[in-house]
Amino acid sequence: MAEVNLLRSLPKTKRNIEKRAEAKNPEIVTIARQYGEMYFDGPREYGYGGYRYDGRWLPVAKDMISHFGLKPGDRVLDIGCAKGFLVKDLMLACPGLEVFGLDISEYALHYCEPEVIGRLHLGSADHLPFPDKSFDCVISLNTIHNFKRHRAVMAMKEIERVSKGKSFVQVDSYLTPEQKDIFESWVLTAEYHDYPDGWLKVFKEAGYSGDYYWTIVE
Repeated sequence: MAEVNLLRSLPKTKRNIEKRAEAKNPEIVTIARQYGEMYFDGPREYGYGGYRYDGRWLPVAKDMISHFGLKPGDRVLDIGCAKGFLVKDLMLACPGLEVFGLDISEYALHYCEPEVIGRLHLGSADHLPFPDKSFDCVISLNTIHNFKRHRAVMAMKEIERVSKGKSFVQVDSYLTPEQKDIFESWVLTAEYHDYPDGWLKVFKEAGYSGDYYWTIVE
């Protein structure tokens, strides 16, 4: 298990923290956590403000393929795949790589990229509908924190169960009290979040042996 930044090539997102904090209320949080049209393609205060493919995940896909030594024929699972952008780019970066996705959002799967139709599954990360050790590599980006702690532990156990030993998880975190305050004013969907030490306890409790990194709002 190692801390490694596999999203270092992803463009930095410009976030208007103050505007989100001013607009945020319980109703918006409730709607965002439905992971429907408003979350992906509605106004920015509800989530992404328009979730469209632009190729930004291709350099990330290449870094992941290099880091894990993935090759054609290997099976990869992206948990929390949304519309399948990373699934698509992993296949573009390594033709012959067998990539699949899973997400809880029917909306996202319905509006997925055409290239990934038939590869995306509807389901929850804490109860994966796959056999033990059925994937050479399992990836989950900014998804596991959307569970309460006990379900986050279950999701990490599931990742460990279906993986043959290679995995990567990135979750919301913060390094200082100031970053924690910024995060809490911004976040809509995370049910559990903590400093890295808290997350490492979750990983240990789950018996997780893969790699990991943190998403920090600044």
